[in-house]
Amino acid sequence: MTTQQLVTQIKKKQSFLCIGLDVDLDKIPKHLLETEDPIFAFNKAVIDATHHLCVAYKPNTAFYEAYGIKGWQALEKTIKYLNQNHPEIYTIADAKRGDIGNTSSMYAKAFFDDLGFDSVTVAPYMGKDSVEPFLDFKDKHTILLALTSNKGAFDFQTKTVDGKELYKQVLETSKTWENSQNLMYVVGATKAEYLAEIRQIIPNSFLLVPGVGAQGGNLQDVCKYGMTDDIGLLINSSRGIIYASKNEDFAEAAAKKASALQSEMKAILAK
Repeated sequence: MTTQQLVTQIKKKQSFLCIGLDVDLDKIPKHLLETEDPIFAFNKAVIDATHHLCVAYKPNTAFYEAYGIKGWQALEKTIKYLNQNHPEIYTIADAKRGDIGNTSSMYAKAFFDDLGFDSVTVAPYMGKDSVEPFLDFKDKHTILLALTSNKGAFDFQTKTVDGKELYKQVLETSKTWENSQNLMYVVGATKAEYLAEIRQIIPNSFLLVPGVGAQGGNLQDVCKYGMTDDIGLLINSSRGIIYASKNEDFAEAAAKKASALQSEMKAILAK
């Protein structure tokens, strides 16, 4: 999916909501544990109830890898279901990969060619040659970790090196990489006050913004400082939507939470 196709979907649905499919078998409704594939059954129900309210889904691969081959198969079934039934949905593999060049090439092949994701999250710590293999793929996006929503972000990302915060150096340097037009960036909603300065460096790039909802990020603040003429934001909510209920009405409860966020986004877009 190209950036323009994503923008078109945002305008059509009046939503820039991304739903995180982070499935923990200890948290899903108990009756699903009796099914052949509880993870996929949960995901399918959530997707069926919410796909008209969001433009993207973001499975965090750790929640699938933790269950071994069955978890990986559930991830494969989930992305196949999305690609076949809802090709208008933008898909993000939240894998946070990044390694030496030949290894990154294999990671990129796994998520883009084999599984068919539109994008993958990548850690920039190892630099240019660990990221460019992902950027080689046409009409695919690499979502670079820039300023994350966790408390530990302050351990390194905001440290000043040679008179400038490290995350700003990451942003500036990444713009020089080959096929950098295929980059998006992760900026946590809990770091909304940094967005104005971030937009000075990357004024038009799409930002994936986790942390709205369970982590306490504020949607209005994120949009105030981060929105562009082409929206430029994907706001992710995971636990706040998918675990809205532990009962058999979980999908309906998820849709209700997603609808509330979508309505808020629609009002913002109308302005």
